[in-house]
Amino acid sequence: MGDVIVLAERRRLREENGNSAAIAAIDARPREAIFLFDLASPLTYLAAERVERLLGTVRWEPVAAEALHRGNPWVDPAARAAAERRAAALNLPLVWPDRFPDPGRAALRAAAYAAEHGRGAAFTLAACRLAYCGGFDLEDPEVLAEAAAAAGLGLEECLHAAGDVARDGPLEAAGRRLLAAGADGLPAVRVGRTLICGEDRLGEASAWLRHHGSGARRVTGLQPS
Repeated sequence: MGDVIVLAERRRLREENGNSAAIAAIDARPREAIFLFDLASPLTYLAAERVERLLGTVRWEPVAAEALHRGNPWVDPAARAAAERRAAALNLPLVWPDRFPDPGRAALRAAAYAAEHGRGAAFTLAACRLAYCGGFDLEDPEVLAEAAAAAGLGLEECLHAAGDVARDGPLEAAGRRLLAAGADGLPAVRVGRTLICGEDRLGEASAWLRHHGSGARRVTGLQPS
């Protein structure tokens, strides 16, 4: 995909300051890593178990993958078979939840609420384990309540968020923005303008962060979400 360098800011600093130190400061400035995911994807579960171990502290940001893919890729049996092979390779259990491949929008709304309150990681990990280890339906309020409790979230507030359809718009818009940015699947990791797509590329994302820490290129890899 090549590099998308933020040249305008560099030119402005060069003109205003006439020195390379200010320009270097832009590149040295640390940037937050963002983990982009959809709970309807088993690959989110496979990545969620490892993402903070590989990348350190990240911000968890839910995205409606249907908006990115313009449909649900998990209706394809081949995609599900590939996820099963990947889980086996990682030595992780994978059980298909009730009603899969329902996109599970209520759970995603609850994940957005959890992320807003700094509990995105705890809620997502609990929800993924309930769904893909236990086979539970994340649209079931009792199951969502279990995930909320595990994340230390208020039950009433979390369930209210799960039923709030007004949350769908921002989740879908996030998917469309990723599509416009060149994303081809979830989960993904974004650092600044760098976007690395695919559960199987977390190691690459980790290496990139260690060596660059900031930057402006986009790296994508085909991966259903």
